[in-house]
Amino acid sequence: MTTPARKILRLSGADTESFLQGLVTNDLDHLSDGLLYAALLTPQGKYIADFFLKRDGADILLDADAAQAPALIQRLSMYKLRADVAISETDLHLHRGLGDTPEDGAPDPRDTELGWRAYREAAQTDDTVDWTALTVVNQVPSTGIELDGDSYILEMGFERLNGVDFRKGCYVGQEVTARMKHKTELRKGLALVEIDGDAPVGTPILRDGREVGKLYSQSGGKALAYLRFDRAGDGMTAGEATVTYKG
Repeated sequence: MTTPARKILRLSGADTESFLQGLVTNDLDHLSDGLLYAALLTPQGKYIADFFLKRDGADILLDADAAQAPALIQRLSMYKLRADVAISETDLHLHRGLGDTPEDGAPDPRDTELGWRAYREAAQTDDTVDWTALTVVNQVPSTGIELDGDSYILEMGFERLNGVDFRKGCYVGQEVTARMKHKTELRKGLALVEIDGDAPVGTPILRDGREVGKLYSQSGGKALAYLRFDRAGDGMTAGEATVTYKG
């Protein structure tokens, strides 16, 4: 199964690290540990894009969904103002795999079950991993499917996926994210469900005639769903499919 198209950007210049530190959800001090997973949010705390960051000498590589790359470059350029930061596209290709991490790779920081990532000049031709199955069972949201412009990253599991740091300083959307963190519990969010039957991505999940969520990625009788937890329970359906949430 092919990996979704990615675009690898290069950020260079003396202000690169401080520039990103004031924008993204994670702490760039952790770049010394390897790959860093982070997101860019609106001032209202909603999702714009998620990506991986990696040191490359004095530069930082940014691994983003290819479809999001043009808008992401535009947004970063808007914030750049007079900062000494240059943003350019590269010809690098993402390689992914399971098992031992190669010398030029780094473990996926979201979950150990997601293997490693590396950036190389030639395209990958040997990827046979069913990444959808792995992301579903490990409750990892995908760009453009579970993650969209209405998403709040804590509802999408970013704390569990090491995509947000609550000890760093301010970043865009930090105030809303921090308030959600300090609630007693989230009322809505991403959940792993069992599904008997098939339904298109985005199909409403109903219970007793009321919508309680939406169905997303599916694999092997399991699926990711965005649920309102206080309404979820027995008797849920999505189209012709039966949906079961065990909490």
